[in-house]
Amino acid sequence: MMRVGPSYRVGSLSLFLLIATAPVRAQLDNLVEQMRETPITSQRISDGLHVLFGVGGNIVVSIGASGVLMVDSQFPQMAPKYKDKISELGGGNIDFTLNTHWHFDHADGNLILGPEGTWIVAQENSRDRLTQDNQINLVNQLWEQPAYPAAALPTITFKDQMSFEFNGERIDLLHYGPAHTSGDAAVVFRAHNAVHMGDVFNNNGYPFIDFDSGGSFEGMIDFCRSVLNQINTDTVVVPGHGPVTDYVELADYTSMLSQIRDRVRDLIEDGATLEQVVAARPTRRWDGEQGDPANFLDRVYASLTQSISAQ
Repeated sequence: MMRVGPSYRVGSLSLFLLIATAPVRAQLDNLVEQMRETPITSQRISDGLHVLFGVGGNIVVSIGASGVLMVDSQFPQMAPKYKDKISELGGGNIDFTLNTHWHFDHADGNLILGPEGTWIVAQENSRDRLTQDNQINLVNQLWEQPAYPAAALPTITFKDQMSFEFNGERIDLLHYGPAHTSGDAAVVFRAHNAVHMGDVFNNNGYPFIDFDSGGSFEGMIDFCRSVLNQINTDTVVVPGHGPVTDYVELADYTSMLSQIRDRVRDLIEDGATLEQVVAARPTRRWDGEQGDPANFLDRVYASLTQSISAQ
């Protein structure tokens, strides 16, 4: 398994590649190229609330009389671009950034925003992760995510739930236990009837469960169900990656995960190895739409094996 990862020198925004073989080097060079070439585009949810797309996780930005509040911060290289887009949309300086979780593609922009004075908010487990060096097991490689400097860390944290009154609406941050990571937050904009799910909901292929860092496949399903109970059939649903969607798509995604969980759990309880689970193709109904399930099943198998052993 190859180890790769970015180390950002904030002053120059230079990206140092820490390893190694040609295929991995090509992937990382492609990421650098994407950050250089990809523009920030926007999609209006309603007046004062927009989704920004670039490189990394989807961003939601609230712009109004209270100022600018942003959910997730992508990469440092993207920060000048999304600041320009926010200005085009009528906003100014970014007052608050809410991290849906601690992974680099959603939170590394903190390295720019924090030192500039933006208040950063996260679930307490995510802050704990950001204070330490991390290795993210992506199955085919390990991504090295160094600890953040103090200025880039969340200064406001919560355990299960907290609320903002900002730009004329209540904004709820909800945590329902381990899911994609151990520190996920769904962000619900009550007046706009919209929710940002972070990577608990991936609308661009099978999701990733960061099992090695405390994520849980069972927890991902429970998290989605809990959010569905908080919203309604008219809610706009913003995934961590992929196009903006709705309640029905989130419900269908949750059903898909539940069916896969039941199939894989039955196989494990019958003594199947990971290789046998993959060969049984428990995801075949959805592979045409979601893509190659190999890495997903690896993490599902690890998570469910632990859950079954703990019973």
